[in-house]
Amino acid sequence: MYDVVIIGGGPAGYVAAIRASQLGLSVACVESMSDKEGNQRFGGTCLNVGCIPSKALLDSSQRFYEASNDLSKHGIDAGTVKLDISAMMQRKDKVVDQLVGGISGLFKANKVTPIQGHGKILSGKRVEITNGDSTEIIEAKNIILATGSKPIEISSAKFDDTNIVDSTGALEFKAVPKKLGIIGAGVIGLELGSVWARLGSEVTMLEAMQDFLPMVDKKIAKEVYKEFTKQGLNIKLGCKVTNAVANKTNVNVKYEEDGSSSDEIFDKLIVCVGRSPNTENLLSDDCGIELDDKGFIKVDSFCSTNEPGVWAVGDVVRGPMLAHKGSEEGVMVAERIAGKHAAVNYDLVPSVIYTHPEVAWVGKNEEELKAEGVEYKSGSFPFAASGRALATDESVGSVKVLADKVTDTILGIHIFGPSAAELVQQGLIAMEFGSSSEDIGLTMFSHPTVSEALHEAALAANSNAIHIGNRKR
Repeated sequence: MYDVVIIGGGPAGYVAAIRASQLGLSVACVESMSDKEGNQRFGGTCLNVGCIPSKALLDSSQRFYEASNDLSKHGIDAGTVKLDISAMMQRKDKVVDQLVGGISGLFKANKVTPIQGHGKILSGKRVEITNGDSTEIIEAKNIILATGSKPIEISSAKFDDTNIVDSTGALEFKAVPKKLGIIGAGVIGLELGSVWARLGSEVTMLEAMQDFLPMVDKKIAKEVYKEFTKQGLNIKLGCKVTNAVANKTNVNVKYEEDGSSSDEIFDKLIVCVGRSPNTENLLSDDCGIELDDKGFIKVDSFCSTNEPGVWAVGDVVRGPMLAHKGSEEGVMVAERIAGKHAAVNYDLVPSVIYTHPEVAWVGKNEEELKAEGVEYKSGSFPFAASGRALATDESVGSVKVLADKVTDTILGIHIFGPSAAELVQQGLIAMEFGSSSEDIGLTMFSHPTVSEALHEAALAANSNAIHIGNRKR
């Protein structure tokens, strides 16, 4: 009998396994994902077909775009730039393989037992493992469910895995589509749209909602929309796709917009309308685990299910479907099983869109604060006024800091611009320790850096910014 058996080897599961083993517990991690040769692959969606490969392509595509369009302004003549999509994909796969192999090495170093197969929880804290024609049952004192999520398929645009694809298929195109359609203008849609637009696709995004990026600060979202439209993304809001028919060479998409019907022909169509918890064949009828009305496993604030000793983390539970959120939940659960008093601060979960420029935020936005009746003050600073941003030709966007009007405690940080994913972490650390905007304003930032934009935005919250005009709020 193991102290802990984890079903799922993605960012939530494998991190929980390593941490539990570090704490002296006997651990097994069950994972069904394998390569074409049948070799087990850990890392889940994130490492294999999500976070990592998409970021590899985002980086490669940005380099291609800059070499093709932006180097001349720096006095560099690169001549004719050619795209080798095959080499780009090989690099992406190499990065993925290296990281996936790294997890296997970490399991060996930490004495985590890997078990290949599909895991299913049975009553009495037992796990049934099916691998091909063989089945075995193992027992555990604690079970952690960490099976992640899968792309949502819509009835009007069924996947054919060739011309109508999900986010995974969009990372495997063999050639650059001349015309690319994307259903959904959220985080995944914007990242994938950016990749293929930089490489030469004519990209049209069909978003059902009237608001663009409703989870993002409204002012920031307007800046993002303006910039991405300038970059060539044709973002159509309030569009409902009614039918998509794929043939051998393209996809005919019909949609409704402003009360009228339209149709377009795309070479490829990517469906990015969200993800659903991966609980298919995970729970036996008598295991007693409760699900909510959306199919997520019900858990408390410490990721404990209604069954003692059974936990669930990551995309199969409430909250944002983010790898880092799942990893922190995995650590928390491992430590609580070991008798420690661990917790996750769900008020401070950072979010990032890895476009160029990047979009990042943490904490509350203005709309949320207004709805909650919180009196706040705001300070903003444009990257156009940043010396480092101008010197590196990265001057689009801004930083916004929101703070309590009375206590000055930082309530939210919202960034669109260079290195936003890294800058938001500086603000998050400050927020984790209950810092005020004055605290950041009193902190010395090195010059010239793009981080100074955060410093100036914090100063602006108290009308003390140096490099822009200050207006009392």
